[in-house]
Amino acid sequence: MRVFSLSAGRRRTALGRIADGILESPDLASLTRLLTGDLPRALEAGGASLLLWDRRLESFEGLALDERGRLVAVRAEAGGPGGPGARWLLSDGQLLETAGGAQEGMLVPLLARSGLAGMLVLGPAPKRRRPVSDAEARLVSIIATRAALAVENHAYQKELIASERLAALGTMAGMMVHDLRGPMTLIRGWAETLLAGDLPPAETAARARAIVDAVDRLERMTTETLDFAHGAEKLVLRSVPLGLLLAELAAGIEAELPGLRVERDFHVPGGHRGSLDVDKIRRAVSNVAANARDAMGGEGPLRFSARVLAGTEGSADRLELVLADEGPGVPVEIRDRVFEPFVTLGKKRGTGLGLAVARRFVEDHGGSLELMPPPPPPAHGASFRFALPLSPPLGTRVPDTARPSGDGAPER
Repeated sequence: MRVFSLSAGRRRTALGRIADGILESPDLASLTRLLTGDLPRALEAGGASLLLWDRRLESFEGLALDERGRLVAVRAEAGGPGGPGARWLLSDGQLLETAGGAQEGMLVPLLARSGLAGMLVLGPAPKRRRPVSDAEARLVSIIATRAALAVENHAYQKELIASERLAALGTMAGMMVHDLRGPMTLIRGWAETLLAGDLPPAETAARARAIVDAVDRLERMTTETLDFAHGAEKLVLRSVPLGLLLAELAAGIEAELPGLRVERDFHVPGGHRGSLDVDKIRRAVSNVAANARDAMGGEGPLRFSARVLAGTEGSADRLELVLADEGPGVPVEIRDRVFEPFVTLGKKRGTGLGLAVARRFVEDHGGSLELMPPPPPPAHGASFRFALPLSPPLGTRVPDTARPSGDGAPER
């Protein structure tokens, strides 16, 4: 009698450790190891199977560990150890003997807050008349309750990851549609002029070159959008003359966004250069300009000003760009959230991604993009200010180039 009592005490101690271990299980593999390895050993049972209930498919999925201890999905065998014909059922801490149970096994339902989370199927315990004592039954029920909560949390986490992936895909798709619209408009416009067939050869060649450059730009934008969606934005910095850059930015706005009349106000001394990723700066400026055109109903003036601000001690000089339109201005309801993805109000077109993308690209440079305070009445409109450091981080190699890029309006 003393040996049985000691053995029972050891089993209860082992079951207590398993119950505590479930609370500390970092993942589903650790939980499976406890339920299909440690638990049957503690109960002297002939193995165990862990079945998770799939609510979408309304079926069980078996989990097991391979020889390397990795979690694998296995087919849930109806006739496995202690299958549906098991003799014993553990319910609410009580061991029940089922009618007609042919197999000497035990079923332990895993009941969570949302319902059935799974089933633990324990094989027979040949050394014992009953698979568990009353005290052990209560401990195994505690283990089952904790395991059910762990399984349910894992299912919620899995669903959350899936929804986040779908959200990321939606963000990426919306971003691509938003950013590709400008170059596609440019390509269509030049292609239509080529179809007319009444251009001199030099002009035809220039416009064909602009189309090729725009297609190259679309390819770069696709790659950059994928990088943005994965949170791995990279800059391709080049040393460029600021005068040439500003001229190309203004020409690009007029070419890609018909209806805007760009009013240039550039105060940049000759010879100034900056280390910038020209493609990303162009996209940021174009996105702000596109918002301005939408705000003005498709056409209107866009004041484009630029100046160089001297850096303070320890900081680089900055290029300040300001784009100001004469639309109704940014509504008060969204001024504090205007740079958040998908924030938009009263726009017939657009996804609400343009300003979010623009700020991301500017901040990648170590700069800032901000919405300036509205002008005093009776003036109206919205103004956005870019501040771009003109020197790269220490240790960054910046190739020198005389031309910011090859795309944009053809040279005359």
